[in-house]
Amino acid sequence: MAKIRRDQVTGMNFHYKHYSFEYFLDAMVRYGFKNIELWGASPHFYVDDMSIQDIRQVKKEIDRRDLSVVCFTPEQCVYPINLAAKEDRIREKSIQYFIKSAQAAKELDAPMLLVTPGWGYENENCNEAWKRTRDSLERLTTVAANLDLILALEPLTRVESNLIYNAKTLKAMLDEVNSPYLKGMIDSIPMALANEDFHDYFSLLKEDLVHIHFIDGKPEGHLVWGDGVLPLQKYIEQLNEIGYKGSLTLEYTSYQYVQNPDAAIERTLNVFSDFFRN
Repeated sequence: MAKIRRDQVTGMNFHYKHYSFEYFLDAMVRYGFKNIELWGASPHFYVDDMSIQDIRQVKKEIDRRDLSVVCFTPEQCVYPINLAAKEDRIREKSIQYFIKSAQAAKELDAPMLLVTPGWGYENENCNEAWKRTRDSLERLTTVAANLDLILALEPLTRVESNLIYNAKTLKAMLDEVNSPYLKGMIDSIPMALANEDFHDYFSLLKEDLVHIHFIDGKPEGHLVWGDGVLPLQKYIEQLNEIGYKGSLTLEYTSYQYVQNPDAAIERTLNVFSDFFRN
């Protein structure tokens, strides 16, 4: 009865970061993935450390395994990247980082580049930080238009950002930037922490919902399904009702999975076997 397809489930290299990138790619093939989301960070793929030749060599390794990159997600929560930064030098460095990341995404044939809104100081007027993020995104959508690339804007948790942390704030930013090259996405953890679900997002975003990070939590954490408390069956039913056709990325950021990342994938696929059709 399930409408969601197995090939919508997308692997990600975050919890493989203590293994070589080639090992991650081989694991994706071994477990039957067709698509990957590439987390751009050291040691696998940090754009500030890579030449165009390095990027193209990575693309060859991906192509050699008949895999496709559906989204490039440069690390932007650990590194000092903040599109809303009050300091001009930090904000400009962040914008240039995303421009370089957009160029890398194009080399990878990835149709999307993930961006997050950044954050403003809690002791300043939130509207000023909002304007800085909006201005930064407007600059980046011009770059995205030239590259024919979609920016997938991800809400964060309220602890991580005081700007975009639920469906309403995401919709507001999309409306203000008003570009066909900026769309919305969901991470199931901020969604759950905001007491929202997929219907809440879809009712506002409609066709502007282009990507999902699909993970379990308690409700925080980025956990393998079954290690948290989120309602998997309810979520699957909602996605089927919505008719969602995009990727469902397994973004496992908890360190409990880095020693044996294959086991995390195996447990995930076992849980999913009752829900996804081939």
